[in-house]
Amino acid sequence: MKNRWKKLLAVTFAATLLLGACGGASSKKYKIGVSQIVEHPSLDAAYDGFKQAIKDAGLEVEYVVQNAQGDNSANTTIATNLVSENVDLLFANSTPSAQAAASATTDIPIIFTSVTDAVGAELVKSMEKPGGNVTGTIDAHPDAISNTMKFLKEELGAKKVGMVFNSGEQNSRAQVDGVKEILEAMDMSVVEASVSTSADVKQATESLIGKVDSLYIITDNTVVSALESVISVANDNQLPMMVGEFDSVKRGGLAAYGFEYFDIGYEAGEMAVKVLKGKSKPADLPVQIPQKLKLMMNKDTATTLGLDIKDQWKAELSE
Repeated sequence: MKNRWKKLLAVTFAATLLLGACGGASSKKYKIGVSQIVEHPSLDAAYDGFKQAIKDAGLEVEYVVQNAQGDNSANTTIATNLVSENVDLLFANSTPSAQAAASATTDIPIIFTSVTDAVGAELVKSMEKPGGNVTGTIDAHPDAISNTMKFLKEELGAKKVGMVFNSGEQNSRAQVDGVKEILEAMDMSVVEASVSTSADVKQATESLIGKVDSLYIITDNTVVSALESVISVANDNQLPMMVGEFDSVKRGGLAAYGFEYFDIGYEAGEMAVKVLKGKSKPADLPVQIPQKLKLMMNKDTATTLGLDIKDQWKAELSE
């Protein structure tokens, strides 16, 4: 009898361990490493969207977050540190962050967002078939720049567009080159002002005064982190300043053809969920473009410039 009870207890104990192990497997806690080049509203919104998608999927996640604070040289160290943390996935928020992550590992899945030219940055082989361990969402809609230049010319009468940007950011160089290509066919031109750090932004903007009749501030991390200094120079000199995303409109830019960075972050999060659950691999997930494009204008800035917002522009207003 005692032997029978011992056997029954042993079987029960083994079954309990087995159930516990199975339960643990179904409620796995993932570790995600997060690399971001700098803190500013657009990138922060993208990260919020990414986390929301993970939360909505019901995944339990520990985030290891590191921010380069605008220092490109810090990205390599950050990527190496995150790889050494044995994370299940890397979330790279910006082109420099994604490039550093891709250089640090070919094994850990990498999902990026806030990248403008994923192919040009050599993050993926193609938009449709990324290959390797990297994919994500980009912050460039194919019609955004052309719509912006058309608005500057046809609605605001601009001919010379000033662009302040960090030439060391591949993301920015690609956008400036894209603007130049579009303007060649529109009898317009670009006047460049290059910066290396956010401390250079105001002086670089001031160097354009008298040379341009408008400004276009793209999604350059260095410049956007110091956007208020650009806005001050633009408004003081009555220069209409188009920007590359909505958060810069809310901060005082005149207008943008854009999308919500929260949305592209959320879409990147959905891709991360597929990878973490083993349903897809980065190599097989096409890089996604923003799904919605619209015009947003800052009402207060328009008033400062003496500009009437026309109904036919169908602009969403921000103050």
